[in-house]
Amino acid sequence: MKPMAHLGVGIGWRPEIADAVARLDGLDWVEVVAENICPGHLPEALQRLRERGTRIVPHGVSLGLGGADRPDPQKLAALGERAVALGAPLVTEHIAFVRASSPVLEAGHLLPVPRTRDALDVLCENVRIAQDALPVPLALENIAALFSWPGEEMTEGQFLTELVERTGVRLLIDVANLHTNRVNRGEDPAAVLDAIPLEALAYVHVAGGVERDGVWHDTHAHPVPPVVLDLLAELRSRVEPAGVLLERDDDFPPEAELAGELTAIREVVTAGRTAAEGSGARPDAGGPDTGRGPAPDAAAQAARAAAPESGAAPEPGSAPEPDSAPEPDSGPEPEGRGAGEAARTRVALGQAALLSALVAGTPVPEGFDRARIRVQVRALAAKRADVVAKVAPELPGILGGPDPYRKAFLTYAKGRPMTAGYRRDALDFAEHLLIQDLPADPAARRRLTAWWRERAGARPPRRIVRWARTLAGRAA
Repeated sequence: MKPMAHLGVGIGWRPEIADAVARLDGLDWVEVVAENICPGHLPEALQRLRERGTRIVPHGVSLGLGGADRPDPQKLAALGERAVALGAPLVTEHIAFVRASSPVLEAGHLLPVPRTRDALDVLCENVRIAQDALPVPLALENIAALFSWPGEEMTEGQFLTELVERTGVRLLIDVANLHTNRVNRGEDPAAVLDAIPLEALAYVHVAGGVERDGVWHDTHAHPVPPVVLDLLAELRSRVEPAGVLLERDDDFPPEAELAGELTAIREVVTAGRTAAEGSGARPDAGGPDTGRGPAPDAAAQAARAAAPESGAAPEPGSAPEPDSAPEPDSGPEPEGRGAGEAARTRVALGQAALLSALVAGTPVPEGFDRARIRVQVRALAAKRADVVAKVAPELPGILGGPDPYRKAFLTYAKGRPMTAGYRRDALDFAEHLLIQDLPADPAARRRLTAWWRERAGARPPRRIVRWARTLAGRAA
């Protein structure tokens, strides 16, 4: 696996802190949420960063490569388009599922995949599909989770290692997520770091969170705690990462506090480099000799080189030659390479049952920690309300303020799972209120009607239609 290009210390670029980011001293690079930018209309502040040579990496959140369905070609094309528009050296996504297709449900959040053979087979095939479609290398992030799946067959380290061995994909290790999973799932971060192939490390995420009632919430809205910086030092003692990035998504602090957090991160990375040099260790991205023999990805690459006709994915960092497009599918992959439809079906059934319990109020599947699932249900509903308020900021004002809006939205969300993203959710919420002749204030209802009509491109349902829908809902 080729060494990663040096990135340095960076920050997640968000419009709310664009001016502060532009003024940060010593900032080497930024990461943007891929779905929040349009390649042909980059924000001016982001364009200025690019013009002055700041490297920009798109970070996707909606592919759902751990889901039972194969990746959406349109989503893959959109992610690749953003990579090209930004001149990015790679793109990143998550080891997670975010939706189910039967029934159609959207979590609006990154959910953990079961660490089973079936789920790993599905994930590996989905990753290879994504690698073939993307114009730059792909790296995948370990996610934070509130709960564990019953009947798991592998540890986190085993799961990530085999993923790298089978696909050649790089890893984006979030040390804050390692801490989250230590608190919520009893997993040992050091054991994960010892087990995974750190030569596959693309870069590192660092973020803040908060613990409530014995549950760690990965908020990205709190300062980075010392325990997360300690984990960064643990990782740094094993390998020098090509890049480290601070994530902050909400409750943005003053510019000086952001700069201070970046300084603390830089000091950990620098201290690790100094210690490695003092001990005579070689502080490169290949990491120290672990005594495990040849790197796992090296064995996988040797196998691919010995059998080029097997259709294996190209080495990350390489681009396919213009005349080397893959041949049309001539049948199932060799045993051990493809997921198989039976495995996809089993994964789909499990994920749909869980997601339905999380967002549609159906019974919790057997074996899950019901208390933790209730925590996840509340967290998903709260996030859904918050994001809808961000994509449709007029709604809280129309409904009389944040509290009345939140109460109305959470009531709506209890029986109406999201099926098509947050913007559609905002329109459906507004239509739901209008069907019930809400809000009660006529002036507010007229404002909501005008808001809905402008965005939906249609007239709100007539009163007789609203009555019919209400009666049908009661009958159901």
